[in-house]
Amino acid sequence: MLIDWNHNDLSIAKQAELLGISRSSLYYEPVADPYNDLLMRLIDEVYTVMPFYGSRKMAAHLQRLGHDVGRRRVRRLMGQMGLEAIYPKPNLSKPHPEHMIYPYLLRGTLINRANQVWASDITYIRLAKGFVYLVAIMDWFSRYVISWEVSTSMEMDFCLRTLEKALGKGRPDIFNTDQGSQFTSRDFTQSLLDRAILISMDGRGRCMDNIFIERLWRSLKYDEVYINDYQTVKDARIGIDRYFTLYNTKRLHQSLGYMTPYEVYHGARN
Repeated sequence: MLIDWNHNDLSIAKQAELLGISRSSLYYEPVADPYNDLLMRLIDEVYTVMPFYGSRKMAAHLQRLGHDVGRRRVRRLMGQMGLEAIYPKPNLSKPHPEHMIYPYLLRGTLINRANQVWASDITYIRLAKGFVYLVAIMDWFSRYVISWEVSTSMEMDFCLRTLEKALGKGRPDIFNTDQGSQFTSRDFTQSLLDRAILISMDGRGRCMDNIFIERLWRSLKYDEVYINDYQTVKDARIGIDRYFTLYNTKRLHQSLGYMTPYEVYHGARN
């Protein structure tokens, strides 16, 4: 999704309306406490390399860097960023009572064609001042990024818009996500069930169940986000669009026989 800021025929407001987003979000500048902003940038960098760090180890790491920060503050910031250590933990918070949790369907499954399995996840994208969230939907077989969207909040709507956009291009047999409230919401799951798509969900604290998305996030952050240090939401959208275009159409993958995700997805799809 990308707004054409120089379009001669369509105003910014009209383009936002057609894309189903609010005009104000295009100009949103997150307001953040400067020190919290710094801590979140550091947490993001550490978590990208060591996603098994919970709040205790993350706080210890930050203290070693010279920051006088406690575990409670780190836990709060990680929660705001949507980060959780990958190891399983007892007594986790219960999902919303109206949200159904589905079993993980991919263990031992042979994935050998495009549109067999799609997967989705949300990640934190830092800005120079503040942050936004990114959701993407990927075809597991080809690693092709089918659709994505940036949002200034973790509300479900931007995930549903990304899903509808992807389903306009194809339909998977299985759709895999984590157990986040955006993906377990009734509107999101019903959109899949209405199309007879099987729903699969990772075990809590098991990001390795969605390993290809995790690898995508790492590549995106090290090859694009950390290098360019986006100033605004507009910068983030332009940069991410540029990177996913490169990733889909130019970047060769050894696991794909040195083909691009675009070539494999469109060559192998039914």
